[in-house]
Amino acid sequence: ATRTKSADVERADSGIGQMPARKWRHRASETLSSLQAWEAHRPCTDCGERDLPVETDVQNCNQRRADLCEKCRKRRTERKESVLEFVNTEASYGEDLRIIKEEFYLPMQAAGLLSQEQLQGIFSNIQELIDLNENFLEILQEEIDQAFDQGDDDLMTVCIGEIFLEFVNMLPAFQTYCLRQSSSVNMLNALEKEKELLRIFLNVSQNDNTALRRMNLRSFLMAPLQRVTKYPLLLSRIIKATTEYHPDHGSLREAKSRIESHLEHINMKTKQEGNTWTLRSFRQDSKKKREVINIEMRETALKTVGWLREETRFVMEGSLQLAQPPDGQWVKKGSKTLKFQNMQVLLLVNMKRVSESSLESAEPGPVKDAVLVLIRDKNNGKFHLLREPLRLSNCIVSTDPDCDDTFELIEIRREAFVFRDSDRARTHHWFRQIRRYSRELGSWKKRRNALPNIMISTPHTRP
Repeated sequence: ATRTKSADVERADSGIGQMPARKWRHRASETLSSLQAWEAHRPCTDCGERDLPVETDVQNCNQRRADLCEKCRKRRTERKESVLEFVNTEASYGEDLRIIKEEFYLPMQAAGLLSQEQLQGIFSNIQELIDLNENFLEILQEEIDQAFDQGDDDLMTVCIGEIFLEFVNMLPAFQTYCLRQSSSVNMLNALEKEKELLRIFLNVSQNDNTALRRMNLRSFLMAPLQRVTKYPLLLSRIIKATTEYHPDHGSLREAKSRIESHLEHINMKTKQEGNTWTLRSFRQDSKKKREVINIEMRETALKTVGWLREETRFVMEGSLQLAQPPDGQWVKKGSKTLKFQNMQVLLLVNMKRVSESSLESAEPGPVKDAVLVLIRDKNNGKFHLLREPLRLSNCIVSTDPDCDDTFELIEIRREAFVFRDSDRARTHHWFRQIRRYSRELGSWKKRRNALPNIMISTPHTRP
């Protein structure tokens, strides 16, 4: 009975009276109307614009695409087509490389039509290009398949720019092939006139081998040149269809800039060697010109140290001022007494390869060696080394509080060098990087105490 009475006195309304309740219901109705109005003019998920056409699931089964404005929907379609074009043309290019090897190189080698030296002269580094294409295409195809598996039908998660930058080492391989192209064609022409069996083989292959599509060997040998000049065009199409807020937008622009710089560098080397042909020309701005200069300096440095390209990291590069102090009294007098000259300096590190995989080898491994390459500014269009590279395993690098705008590098039992940059912060960054790699090589502390350092007082150098 008590329970019934307490239940009888419970209020059936909200306890705030009829008038506030009506206001609350009216406010809820207004909120619902606002939500419906917002849904009718919801922002585009890509660009943020409103006034999208309201579509039902029957009209568009893909809800993500229903949240896009017409402009962004068209852009996503164009981007997907551009990405697929990039991958499909890479696959077609790889097929042409396979034909060069399997339908020309291997049969000519097996039949003894040409010597190994002649085959090398005609086909150049075609095997290197084949390996790079297979690895590059494999990663591209994995990204495409993964995107479709995750329901990304627009391929928005596929980052072509990032993948291209991971395989940027394929550009020097293209350069090697392009620079040998003229001599390869000339050798092929001469040998075809000289050797009748070779001429018969090439004619029969072109006419009877359906895999060749009625194309001759010279046409297939042009495939790498055509491919490397098409990369900027394909990347431009993807960039045009990629919003600037996309995570791959910056990488796409950098990839396009890198390939254009390499093409300009190939053209420059072609002119230096006296060839009349050039690759497709691109507009040169100051940034591309600097990158072309950097490419040439890296080639000079690699040729000097003799390291494999895939095992080499260019940690730092740029212009530094260099002086060689005649004695140890310059610290007391200050760096103003030194005579500095401008020098291009490259810090190269040789890393042990983790594995044979191209992607895994990009992971930094243990440091095998590190050098500082000193290059004079251009003279007569060419770079010249100041001296042989400075091996950091035989050097001591230090700085002094009284001369914080410079740092010193002493080569054991040889010479001492003082470096500085026009920017003090960059000078310190150079010092930290060089000191880091010098410490990783050899017993640094023993070497440091074994040689008097003019920039570190004696009491501080001894433990």
